[in-house]
Amino acid sequence: MKCPHCATGLKRAERTGRVCAHCERRFALDPREDGKGMHDLRIRRCAERATDAGRLTVTLTQLWYLSRTHDFARPAVARRGVPPGLRWLVALPAAAALVVCAIVVEAVPAYVPLAGAVAALVAAAVMRHRPARAAESGVEPFEETFRRLMTGHWTRAYGSLPEGVVDDRREAPSPGSSPGATTSPGTTSPGAAARVSGPRAVILCTDPAVSVFLEANGIPARLGAVLVDVPGRTGAARYGPLLPTAQVTKEALRGLDRFRAGLPVVVLHDAGVQGALLAPLLRAARPDRDVVDAGLPASAVSRSRGAVRLLMSAPPAGTEELRTVAGLSEADAAWLAEGFWSPLAAVPPPLLESVTVRAVEHALTAPAPVPGTGDARGHGFLTWPADAHAPGTGTSRTEGTSTA
Repeated sequence: MKCPHCATGLKRAERTGRVCAHCERRFALDPREDGKGMHDLRIRRCAERATDAGRLTVTLTQLWYLSRTHDFARPAVARRGVPPGLRWLVALPAAAALVVCAIVVEAVPAYVPLAGAVAALVAAAVMRHRPARAAESGVEPFEETFRRLMTGHWTRAYGSLPEGVVDDRREAPSPGSSPGATTSPGTTSPGAAARVSGPRAVILCTDPAVSVFLEANGIPARLGAVLVDVPGRTGAARYGPLLPTAQVTKEALRGLDRFRAGLPVVVLHDAGVQGALLAPLLRAARPDRDVVDAGLPASAVSRSRGAVRLLMSAPPAGTEELRTVAGLSEADAAWLAEGFWSPLAAVPPPLLESVTVRAVEHALTAPAPVPGTGDARGHGFLTWPADAHAPGTGTSRTEGTSTA
């Protein structure tokens, strides 16, 4: 590997202890030990793109997604065929019995049982078996591995995370300056209403990393909005169990009810079953509010080669519910019902900022929807580009058969 400081090609013996033998300076990552793509210069380039050359502050979760080297999604596979052990357990005794029959039974032409024996052995040899496999997905490097490298080796080598990157597990969303404010899950933080001086809109976000990103860059305050953070999963891990949609909706309503009914609501969510149903359920529960669905739509990621596509074990809704309640197309509803989802935090931060700003501006300037007219507010904020994840540096692969 090349030293990130002096660009000298280093053999393994010349980088012992993560110190260059030529310039004697410490570096953080060694691809041979830490995995493909884990090199200081590459991570710096990823951080520079994520922060838009230092203009934005991004979270460690967002940097992890954008610096990934591979992600995969393998749908569940049912068992097919007969296991080899069982095939030969039946075929070998049958073939042996037919051979004995050809030898000792004179009334039957010998070629008949011999042909049967050969057929049994050939059938056992050509039959194929595919074992059952549970649905699985993941991102490489794993999140915990990446966090350990960045908060460990990287901070020891450089004193801190890359410029413009914050650890979202340590940096809780802090209340922004008036008129923006951040709330705790499902409720406003103490005194938040007092700090908000006439907010014009509510931004409801189900991804904690995105909430930290929005608040760290002062986006709610800039737009005159208040941020309500309602995590959709349990625990700090990105793959924690998915909370029931009804529970997330209930917590979201608790947060929204702390603000006057006239405020429009912009919903930011993952491309998944839970996110697809959240905005329609909020509209149904609070018809007095204008709800703009600015979440990541399935149509933007299901056919995008650069998108992060993952699988959940048990989707909480079926195709028909997604079509009737969320108004999705047959293909998108089937894709989500199969268990596929894509995290909002994997969207490049500059694009995420742009969509959020445009969604809030749309919510503030668009006329109130007329029931039954098919207004955009009733069907989502349709401004996500089809290649929403294109600026990412990783790869994505979906294996198996998808109904989408």
